[in-house]
Amino acid sequence: MNDTSGRRDFLKLGMAGLATAGVLAAVDAQKAAAQAAPDSLLRTVLDRGKLIVGTGSTNAPWHFENDAGELVGMDITMGRILAKGLFDDPTKVEFVMQDPAQRIPNVTTNKVDITIQFMTMSAQRSQLVNFSRPYYVEGVALLTLPTAENKTFDKLLAAGSATRISILQNVDAEAQVHSVLPQSQVMQIDTQANVLQALESKRVDAAAVDLSTVRWLASRNPDKYFDAGKSWLSMLYGAALRQGDLDWLTFVNSTFTIAMFGHENALYDAAFKDYFGQEPPARHPGFPTV
Repeated sequence: MNDTSGRRDFLKLGMAGLATAGVLAAVDAQKAAAQAAPDSLLRTVLDRGKLIVGTGSTNAPWHFENDAGELVGMDITMGRILAKGLFDDPTKVEFVMQDPAQRIPNVTTNKVDITIQFMTMSAQRSQLVNFSRPYYVEGVALLTLPTAENKTFDKLLAAGSATRISILQNVDAEAQVHSVLPQSQVMQIDTQANVLQALESKRVDAAAVDLSTVRWLASRNPDKYFDAGKSWLSMLYGAALRQGDLDWLTFVNSTFTIAMFGHENALYDAAFKDYFGQEPPARHPGFPTV
């Protein structure tokens, strides 16, 4: 066989493979569900014709109502990504509003199929629910004022004990701040709104809040807030599912992975840019970095 005919045969095989992939992609969802265990939630959801997601509605950029009264946010997008994977229709999802305290109980008592509500993964929580693969790495970050002289992390650090930081009151608050700004003055405050108000009134030089909050506020209000350029203390956000259902867990993980690292990334990428003001890292074919 000469090189030309060899390449021609190779291309024919490639086109045949693409055609086969197209046929497989068109397999009816109900037939696909038949491959799952009889008691798997994957079958139940497909038979029902919609996904039920437990979430919130008051915490931008994760879950909140926009000016048109529509429920939006990164958590909401992850729910729509699952619905698209299930039904090829991101609208086939019902969002159940729940208090953060109900994130685990509503999953374990079958009130929702899955909780997607900016939930930090932990070993303790993993004893009660299964977690999906992480869909965001949260952290602590510093929000400053764009007009401030010391608006960057390097300047805050150089100012030493003159630097004042507000943070939500908790047992680890002071240690969290001092891990990156060891000489700073730490002001622990009762609510997140008051943490930000202390910054706006210039009682502090920076507010230590969630990285996602910093990116949301700085991208939406650049004349009012500035990202100081420092984040630390990584925390993983994952969706919570009932334990004992490997088929459902595997489906959710596969769908999230494809949306974040594979070819079906339009919904995830658009949301990431909209809510965090950043482009997702470029995916490069070749060695897997998933």
